[in-house]
Amino acid sequence: MRFIHALVTRVSIPALLLGVFFLAASLSPSLIPRGSAVQGALGGLSMALGYLCGRIVELVWDVADMPRLRGRAATAATAVAAAIVLGVLALSAVASVRWQADLRIRMGLEPAEEVHWVQVVVIVLAVFAILYAFGVAISLLFRVVRAGLYRVMPPRRANVLGLVAVALLLFLLTRDRLVPTVFEMLDESYETAQDLFDRAPAAPTDPRLPGSPQSLVEWRAMGQPGRDFVMTGPDAGAIAAFTGAPALDPIRVYVGRANAATPEARAQLALGELLRLGAFEREVLIVASPTGTGWLDPGSHDPVEYMHGGDIATVAVQYSYMQSPLALVFETQTGLEQATATIATIHDYWKTLPRDDRPRLYIHGLSLGAWSSMHATNLFRLLNDGIDGAFWAGPPFPSAFWNYVQRARNEGSPWVLPEVGDGSLVRYASHVADGSQGAPWGDMRLMFLQYPSDPIVFYEPFSVWRPPVWMTEPPGHGVSPNLRFLPIVTQFQLAIDMAVSTTAPPGYGHSYYARDYIGPWVEVTAPEGWTQRDTERLQAHCDNGFQQGCTND
Repeated sequence: MRFIHALVTRVSIPALLLGVFFLAASLSPSLIPRGSAVQGALGGLSMALGYLCGRIVELVWDVADMPRLRGRAATAATAVAAAIVLGVLALSAVASVRWQADLRIRMGLEPAEEVHWVQVVVIVLAVFAILYAFGVAISLLFRVVRAGLYRVMPPRRANVLGLVAVALLLFLLTRDRLVPTVFEMLDESYETAQDLFDRAPAAPTDPRLPGSPQSLVEWRAMGQPGRDFVMTGPDAGAIAAFTGAPALDPIRVYVGRANAATPEARAQLALGELLRLGAFEREVLIVASPTGTGWLDPGSHDPVEYMHGGDIATVAVQYSYMQSPLALVFETQTGLEQATATIATIHDYWKTLPRDDRPRLYIHGLSLGAWSSMHATNLFRLLNDGIDGAFWAGPPFPSAFWNYVQRARNEGSPWVLPEVGDGSLVRYASHVADGSQGAPWGDMRLMFLQYPSDPIVFYEPFSVWRPPVWMTEPPGHGVSPNLRFLPIVTQFQLAIDMAVSTTAPPGYGHSYYARDYIGPWVEVTAPEGWTQRDTERLQAHCDNGFQQGCTND
């Protein structure tokens, strides 16, 4: 009963009005269209954050012994503030319907239904109520601890030590109990979803496939993403039917996390399997870094195999079982270590081969795979018998090499699609640009594919108090012209955008697909005799959807 009484009686009207103002601000558009659950969660979180900010201001005001309005003056001031804030909320709600509809239309989606906004209101209130109750519970805990300290020390000291004690308790519970437990549950659930060992399907019998009885890679430990990768994709017959010329079966090698105990051992296993299959006798060799779960986008790998008539080998090594956003937080170092070991092992062997009798070597990665492979493709891989090129799609915002290149953009070129130098070394592509613009390529070709509406790429950690660079420029393709920077609120909007970035339609957000990979792959790998007409035919062939690659058309 005491807790329920505290819930009702401890509400601060000024802080609540600030929370409602934050709620109104959260209705403004960001990069990704929001469903009712996402908008409701964002609104409730923003409202709770605004309320917390208001309570902190009140606390500082009281500690500073500043004057307060009382009586009729306080009532009148509250009424005026409430009218203003509720008016802003009403205007924002009406405008939000138009803003969200415009953003959805830009991405080829239907406008949200009317019930969407009813659901938003319910979710906002539920989320705010839960967070408010949590805050009251912490406040009561602080009061209990402080009351105990009052018996043995002066009030001011008790206040400070009580606050420190509660903060330390919450930190320890979160760090040592909640986070590890959640992490363990997620890791186990994703590992289970990989269908390892006893849950694995029957192994292939074709000796040309990894996981077969003749293979160095154990099928049962490979994991579902790896098995999908090596068992799918175009074969020689499909490629020949498309090109009208003789073709080879592409070589695909995949080593799962469970195939060996260390990054170095997994890298050596991958090299051994490449040698067994004759991968270094092919025209093109691609070292690909998978996403967090180990997934490799067929929309990227299928097209490049068509381009080169199957005379190509691709190798990838898994480092995690979790979704990329979770792997980005919990297993960042694991991904960097695996990519470094894989690329170093294969590149070091490749360098021992005669220059005229070895495949052209390329590095590739999507999302977290782009980050890890960029980290591993350091100066030692780029210089002194370096790689032939690299193609990175959806590079996450913390990527050091990507940030370095972004900052080297030519003055006046947009942040979302920069120009770097004369384009002979580094180029950018997007949904509306294929990376073909620039001076003739040099000996090495580096390409980035990024969508202006991708928050994984363009999230800005400092957007708490300052706008990202791209928000100070004209909006890129698919970005709402109504997007405005709002301190604190923009930070949470972009964070929510990252969590739902793959729900955007193909060509927007973090949803990369076959059509947009094709032009950059042509530029980077320069397939012999390839023409613009071939590009258009392959795009048409792959238009059945990026998730299905190019093999089902």
